[in-house]
Amino acid sequence: MTRKVNSSSGVKPFLKWAGGKAQLLPELEDRLPPELEEGKIETYIEPFIGGGAMFFAMNWKYRFRRSVICDLNQELILCYAAIKSSVRDLVVRLEDLETAYTVRDEIGRRDLYYSIRDRFNRDRPGFDFSLRNPDRVDRAAQLIFLNRTCYNGLFRVNRGGGFNVPFGRYKNPDILNEELLMRAAGVLRKTRIIHGDFTRCRKHADEKAFVYCDPPYRPLNQTSSFTHYARGGFPDTEQERLALFIRDLDIKGVRVMLSNSDPRNADPDDRFFENLYAGFSQERVPARRSINCNGKRRGVISELIITNYRSCTS
Repeated sequence: MTRKVNSSSGVKPFLKWAGGKAQLLPELEDRLPPELEEGKIETYIEPFIGGGAMFFAMNWKYRFRRSVICDLNQELILCYAAIKSSVRDLVVRLEDLETAYTVRDEIGRRDLYYSIRDRFNRDRPGFDFSLRNPDRVDRAAQLIFLNRTCYNGLFRVNRGGGFNVPFGRYKNPDILNEELLMRAAGVLRKTRIIHGDFTRCRKHADEKAFVYCDPPYRPLNQTSSFTHYARGGFPDTEQERLALFIRDLDIKGVRVMLSNSDPRNADPDDRFFENLYAGFSQERVPARRSINCNGKRRGVISELIITNYRSCTS
């Protein structure tokens, strides 16, 4: 049985991540399956973990018996693994990086950022991304440092897989948040961490599981796509394959929630998701664009929340 915890404190993502769900959490939590409150859900599964806002919020509130997280992004999954198994060593590495950054002037900080970014990219081709690699802690520390000091907290790679986000020029970046990392490690202790395609989660899902899917959003136009968090992107063919995966889970009796962009923001006649998930509950909710190089275009748009059940708000 799921144990619900009443607490005002919680766990937040340790990375800034494009498409993070922190602002959408109230809407998502309002549409959770009734079985959660009834204590019938034992396993939480998130096949596209990203920054983990929903994962951490759900696990802090409900304390599932087990969780499963997955992602195609090797760097991201390695970072989760390092926090789970070696959080204290990671804190030491980040403390060293934070000190080295803080004592420098802006030019020195910029030079430090690019030297670490260069090393991060130089080491990648021959790096062993197995989750037990002892070098995972150094790699995770570099990723968190770059994420906290790069422009806009993006994770973006070029065609060769190299991290290419420029320096962010922050005055006081939060490079080390020890309490946050310790809390994250606590949540991850009962979590299975998987690198790979979302379908690898299938065998872990049964009628006592709740699956939340937050795939790379379908772009509203040719310039709005942030799907390249990993090489290959996430085109419509992948969205369609994901829908087949979700329908398979539905047949197994698994409760599933999906969030995605609303095509009608750009084209009122675009029924891509309505057709893809015909028969499921589909709701539009307001969301503010969190990443756009033009600040005037960070306005409120609608996003889709799709479920294979009827929530209390439906």
